Amino acid sequence: MLIYGKNVAKEILKNGKLVYKIMIEENFNDKEINSLIEKQNIKVEHLNKKEFSKFAKFSHQGIILDIEEFSYTELESFLDIEDAKILILDHLEDPHNLGAIIRTCEAAGFSGLILPKDRSVEINGVVMKTSAGALENIAISQVTNLRDAMKKLKENGFWIVGTDMENCTDYREIDYSGKIAIVIGNEGSGISELIKKECDFIASIPMYGKTSSLNASVSAAIIVYEAIRNRK
Repeated sequence: MLIYGKNVAKEILKNGKLVYKIMIEENFNDKEINSLIEKQNIKVEHLNKKEFSKFAKFSHQGIILDIEEFSYTELESFLDIEDAKILILDHLEDPHNLGAIIRTCEAAGFSGLILPKDRSVEINGVVMKTSAGALENIAISQVTNLRDAMKKLKENGFWIVGTDMENCTDYREIDYSGKIAIVIGNEGSGISELIKKECDFIASIPMYGKTSSLNASVSAAIIVYEAIRNRK
């Protein structure tokens, strides 16, 4: 998997993830990254600006790492965490949204995230770059069936909080103490009816202006921090 940019490169190199090769643009001069590369004796390929131009569509900042594929965490690893806080993403499609959500969850100290295997964005270089390296410091589980995963969470003491815009409870009025899993839906259609039926609560974020909805990553950030702040 190819990843791009200085911040994520630093996290990868600091965490000792397997790096197959590093491509660096000529005149690259980040002392910290160069020092980390030298200490780990990683193969480096120096490219001139013309050779690097084929990567122009990415914000690479002069460095690209070829690393091992992302390693997902087993769902069971979340079950015994005391007062665990998890975010479930119901078929999110935009890698930039996923990266931003991962960054928020890691910053807020969430236990991890759950993604479905099918019809959902996977961890890739864009997600890694958008997360600004946070992906290296948070657990993510990929499951075959979201409903089955939610049922297993509930069997192990989790309360499930879905999100929607109609016939809902204000997100600030929900008790987020104990084990909580929050569901954020697809960018266009929100959470599906089948997933909604598995939720114990449905939360909404009030809209006071003419805008009727928020970006998925913004909604996630608001509710994630409320869950951390207001554990009643």
